[in-house]
Amino acid sequence: MPLTSVTSGEGLAYRPDIYCYPIQIVNVCFIGDPSKKEEGWVLIDAGMPRSAGKIIKEAEERFGAGPKAIVLTHGHFDHVGAIVELIEHWQAPVYAHKLELPYLTGQKDYPRADPTVDGGLVSELSPFFPHDGIDLDNRVQALPEGGSIPELPGWSLIHTPGHTPGHVSLFREEDGTLIVGDAFVTVKQESLYKVMMQEQEISGPPKYFTTDWNLAEQSVRKLASLESYMAITGHGTPMFGEPLKAGLQLLTEKFREIAVPEHGRYVH
Repeated sequence: MPLTSVTSGEGLAYRPDIYCYPIQIVNVCFIGDPSKKEEGWVLIDAGMPRSAGKIIKEAEERFGAGPKAIVLTHGHFDHVGAIVELIEHWQAPVYAHKLELPYLTGQKDYPRADPTVDGGLVSELSPFFPHDGIDLDNRVQALPEGGSIPELPGWSLIHTPGHTPGHVSLFREEDGTLIVGDAFVTVKQESLYKVMMQEQEISGPPKYFTTDWNLAEQSVRKLASLESYMAITGHGTPMFGEPLKAGLQLLTEKFREIAVPEHGRYVH
């Protein structure tokens, strides 16, 4: 897809073991310290279609080897775009929430994007975005119950539905690091200009693909209640400290005004 941003390809380490790598309009995250290669690392999400080569190159330059596991926040096309090629190259286990598995094992397609939501050109282009599920068969497995994450000690799994039924976020209490997928984002994802320029502003999940706004609001409130210091979102640049705290407080207080579109097929 031709959509891209000014940050595409410019990966940055925000902690020794947290590396955010933007691919066109979406972020993937590498969790692992390159100075401790023997401990391995984990990939969060799988980027845009046809991005496998870029992810592999970036990862192997950083770690010299593939990940211990791949964790998917959800299965939309821009978060699983390279997953098949990555599995074939690395033979790494893939995990997702059990409610997301039907969309990752060929049983269900996601609802079509809604171009009638207010917001901008990306919303208008959204009917051209793939909404089909993919079939990973037995190469994907359910994340365990209870909040633990395979290969990621110290991290907690948080079920954050609304954008999709099995959407998950990850939280490390030790240093307040939050990886949220599309539960909320830090760019107005519906606006082509703001996506291209990566203008930072806290926003709800991408409107054109969100189908349950009541659950989406509950998920944002759940995340806002955490003592987080840094949030890496699926779209937009990471947000830190007081701006993150204030932004989440504003988003929870005015979720209906900020996040929910005035009209759209999934609004009511």
